[in-house]
Amino acid sequence: MSLVEINFDGIIGPSHNYAGLSLGNLASSNNAGAPSYPRAAALQGIEKMRANIGLGLVQGFFMPLNRPNQNWLNGLATDMQSAQPHIRAAAFSASAMWAANAATVSPAPDTADGKCHLSAANLLSMAHRSHEWVGTAAQLRLAFANERHFVVHDPVPAPFGDEGAANFMRLCASHDAAGIEIFVYGKTGGPFPARQHIEASKAIARAHRLDPDKVLFVQQSEIAIAAGAFHNDVVAVANERLLFTHEHAFEYPEQTYADIKRLMPEAEIIIVPADRVSLADAIQSYLFNAQLVTLPNGGMALILPDEAQENARVWSWLTEMLEGNGPIRRLVPVNVRQSMANGGGPACLRLRVVADPTTVDQRFIADAHKLDIIAEVVAAHWPETILPDQLGDTDLLDKVRLARLKLLEATDLVALA
Repeated sequence: MSLVEINFDGIIGPSHNYAGLSLGNLASSNNAGAPSYPRAAALQGIEKMRANIGLGLVQGFFMPLNRPNQNWLNGLATDMQSAQPHIRAAAFSASAMWAANAATVSPAPDTADGKCHLSAANLLSMAHRSHEWVGTAAQLRLAFANERHFVVHDPVPAPFGDEGAANFMRLCASHDAAGIEIFVYGKTGGPFPARQHIEASKAIARAHRLDPDKVLFVQQSEIAIAAGAFHNDVVAVANERLLFTHEHAFEYPEQTYADIKRLMPEAEIIIVPADRVSLADAIQSYLFNAQLVTLPNGGMALILPDEAQENARVWSWLTEMLEGNGPIRRLVPVNVRQSMANGGGPACLRLRVVADPTTVDQRFIADAHKLDIIAEVVAAHWPETILPDQLGDTDLLDKVRLARLKLLEATDLVALA
């Protein structure tokens, strides 16, 4: 069995809008009330997937969830026409596009039973995300239905919040080798909530049957959360033996680095100093919310949002890093501006799964032809623009539902309807 890293991107749904629902997410708050462009957003995401395939990477995708979520509204004894605006917006949110929050994934080499374990995230800290897990778990169980190779777990129960892979990292000699798994939790962040609870992280490590001697539980820094790093992947990212991190990512950085080196002496750690790139610059540019990937030729690339290239301080540091002949050999800027405006960069849009691609339901594996089909559906059926005050509009709701159904039909995934 050939294990490789597969990046599953969330296709940006037809209900993509800017309602400012995510406390602590500065981009989401700053753009609340602005017009969104769902069609452009989805096409930008498709082009990112297409570019990844062009780099020689294995690419997958997840479908948008059914929106508005009438089952959730039923539980609140309301509907889209009579619900309060914040409830209506939460039911209509397209936030499942950020697949990094879909689940935590432990590959087969790390687990006692030699299977890849996936735990759907409960996302309890935000109302608009807390009802995602039912649709997400159903999709995971379809994509990873092969029980010889995968185990899909329901979320950790309340009240312990879990944000999925956005607060999780893995270091290993190669993707198909056993590694160490790093769970990053929060405690406080000034005015903003810490979304990842340590008890949720510990529960997932137990459920995934991980070796306790190969697991670290690390606290995210309070100043990073207060600055707007609502997930760890806004300030740190790992790939194979490399940790790429901001100086202020962790509450106890020296202990964190020492523990990593103790468990994996060959690990490399690149620390971006705060006097070169401030937390504010890192969060504005989403420098660390990048896909750090291994290319087929063995070198690493950093797939960054265009905003990182446009930030002079960030780009200056990155170009100097490249000149140093370190493990990161390529910088690949991509346009995901619609996602960025709601607080999600390239890394937010994807869930990393190390597996043999042939063991995954092939309907979820991307190629150029499938992406062409998806793009055609998006161009024909996704709304061009949405304003927050349209969320109760019956015509818009019907258009959004029909758009998703057309995509499910085109990809032979009507089982998710």
